[in-house]
Amino acid sequence: MSFYRNTVWFLKGLQEYTKGGYEAAERRFSAADLEVSVSGRSFIITGANSGIGKATACEIAKRGGTVHLVCRNKDRAEEARKEIVEQSKNENVHIHLVDMSSPRRVWEFANGFSQKHNLHALINNAGCMVNQRELTEDGLEKNFATNTLGTYILTTALIPTLKKSENPRVITVSSGGMLVQKLNLEDLQFEKDSFDGTMAYAQNKRQQVIMTEQWAAQHKEIHFSSMHPGWADTPAVRSSMPDFYEKMKNKLRTEAQGADTVVWLAISDAASRQPSGLFFQDRKAVSTHLPLAFSRSSPAEDQKLMSTLEEFAVKFKC
Repeated sequence: MSFYRNTVWFLKGLQEYTKGGYEAAERRFSAADLEVSVSGRSFIITGANSGIGKATACEIAKRGGTVHLVCRNKDRAEEARKEIVEQSKNENVHIHLVDMSSPRRVWEFANGFSQKHNLHALINNAGCMVNQRELTEDGLEKNFATNTLGTYILTTALIPTLKKSENPRVITVSSGGMLVQKLNLEDLQFEKDSFDGTMAYAQNKRQQVIMTEQWAAQHKEIHFSSMHPGWADTPAVRSSMPDFYEKMKNKLRTEAQGADTVVWLAISDAASRQPSGLFFQDRKAVSTHLPLAFSRSSPAEDQKLMSTLEEFAVKFKC
């Protein structure tokens, strides 16, 4: 089954996830969707010092939004802020240093932010793909800690703040790679089988899609969405997937093309009219499963994922 899923996914990707796929999809985009001002609206973007996160931050800043960059590295964050301010002519760009793989630090940031700021949109973009199994200082597998638990804690901690705002949104940057994975509750931290960083990442991205669906059902006041940016030429792809990058570099999307649907989901009226909880690719809701892939989990399994993550989250709550 994994061979079938991987093959169908890769063929789909060659057609849809590349630069050519974006250019084909772009023909149906409405330029007016992004011709908006978001002055007075506040946005958190995690993993915002490079790649899709930085490109998203720049587009939102150009339209007048107040942008909060959540980054791990101070120097790179400051360099990103400088570039965003120069390009957007918007000084309302703020840096918050947070390691998303540390649950305690994520809790601390969310609690502190909520006391000082309002929030209209949270963009969960930070992610990692560690190719050797590595544990954090808390004993958590690093991909899981960053991509799944960090996203879960930040989002759930900020939901009360989001609910105080008009037209609040949460966008989670997942990946089409999740299509090759079925939710696996038996080994959330990849302890049982030989470790494969690419598959661990894809499993985390499947978990993000399920979290988005569950949050949408629980919190009707907030518009939730997840999305696939396509195969984009970003520093993360170059460093985490060097073989893939070498084979595909001439077909990869630009960072701006990868960020387009994130921006559309974050600021357009058209996106907010879509049902909450869907998975998007190139401004369009798409299926979260490949045909005949048997990758669906049961409602009970999806709920168990959420309760398990809540148990983890409570352990580290400040």
